[in-house]
Amino acid sequence: MTPAQWVSTILLVVEYLIKVVAVGVIPENRRPGSSSAWLLLVLFVPALGLPLFLLMGSPYVKGRRHEIQGRANREITDSTAAYPTLPAGIEASPQLRSIIGLNRRLTAMPCVTGLNSGLHGDYEESIAAMARAVRASERYVHAEIYIIAWDETTDVFFSALAEAVRRGVTVRLLYDHLGTRKYPGYRTLKRRLSAAGIEWHPMMPIDPLRGRWRRPDLRNHRKLLVVDGQVAFMGSQNMIDSSYLSRGNVRIGRHWHDLNIELSGAVVDSLNAVFAIDWYTETGVRLDPEEHRHPAKESPLDEDRCAFQLVPSGPGFPTEPNLRLFVTLIHQAQHSLSVASPYFVPDESLLSAMTTAAYRGVEVELFVSEKADQFMVHHAQRSYYAALLEAGVRIFLYPAPSVLHAKHFTIDDDLAVIGSSNMDMRSFALDYEISLMGFGGTLVSEVKDIEDMYRDVSEELTAAQWKRRPWPGRYLDNVLRLTSALQ
Repeated sequence: MTPAQWVSTILLVVEYLIKVVAVGVIPENRRPGSSSAWLLLVLFVPALGLPLFLLMGSPYVKGRRHEIQGRANREITDSTAAYPTLPAGIEASPQLRSIIGLNRRLTAMPCVTGLNSGLHGDYEESIAAMARAVRASERYVHAEIYIIAWDETTDVFFSALAEAVRRGVTVRLLYDHLGTRKYPGYRTLKRRLSAAGIEWHPMMPIDPLRGRWRRPDLRNHRKLLVVDGQVAFMGSQNMIDSSYLSRGNVRIGRHWHDLNIELSGAVVDSLNAVFAIDWYTETGVRLDPEEHRHPAKESPLDEDRCAFQLVPSGPGFPTEPNLRLFVTLIHQAQHSLSVASPYFVPDESLLSAMTTAAYRGVEVELFVSEKADQFMVHHAQRSYYAALLEAGVRIFLYPAPSVLHAKHFTIDDDLAVIGSSNMDMRSFALDYEISLMGFGGTLVSEVKDIEDMYRDVSEELTAAQWKRRPWPGRYLDNVLRLTSALQ
């Protein structure tokens, strides 16, 4: 054999060895859909598929961050051991009690009381409300937001932070490194934050020159604000103009629509605990729980008093607590289920839960954007519409060019979930998220009012319309459905 023939033979043997090993290795501890997608990529394009799989294909996310979360969970479990399953004066069905127990076992977070101080569905009003809370601060402000930018819209918030520092308030700020750095003015942003005296740190940083490296597909997607341990905000909204500072978005009139909730009472401690864990993870500085806990936490007994349980999730939680919560709650629905999600790319269990609920006679509705802002996600999401419509799920398309970025759902008239988590496989396994399960008070009725507003402005997609869609779009939807499972 010639040298060229030897090289060709060796390469062929190596290729087949890679494929044989991949068939036995890739499916381990992985969803069937994800296994199939990775195998297709490795088997058909091994030169691309193998490096990608080695870089970000492992279903196991271990290391320092995982260990820190484990220690934190044990500390929270010990410090809240005396907390009952339900706070005094709160009632729940046996089924709901079991879900509360599930959340607590998976995340260590107890069910506590709190006050729903208002839902904020207007983008700029929500920022103004957070700025007002910061201006009233006396001791500290903790902000953790996936994307931040100091622009004309957010200036009121960042100026409030700077003014708080001048009054002697300690301001700590976390943002996702890759999530934020791609937006205009990032370098200027860092200088302005430092000049204002704000203690800021990027989360999940990738900076090889400074020895900071991690899987590039992981993100901290959480959005929360805590002021003095008394007031908190959380939800889906990033701290950036609703156009996301894109000339293309401005040209076509595309803006993001979000939903935040303002809270007070004992639930604020849960949000502060999440911030403290993430702050320690990024800085190595441990915040004193007693120093940052407000002394009077029990919420008064009135019609606004709710029971809340915060459910953090992400790579530090290999049991995927947000997915388990969502699926379990959907299976519990008896009359109605309304879901709003900007990126609806469900795994098998979530899709089955929603279609099964519809087949059981539950009135199921899904609110999504008519056109998502991400091309691949938009088409992957559309590939699930046929199964949903066939089961009887009503799909409402929020009119383009707006992006419905709110993430929440309601079960019957009993319970609501609001947070940062999308209903896709990235949010279940790769992104750090927070979801707030709440019941009692006026919470559910207020969220349903928001859903009514979505329904009024949206167009319902019918099964007949969907069957008439052109075949090229159908083909593209199905191809990109495979990419959604590459994790």
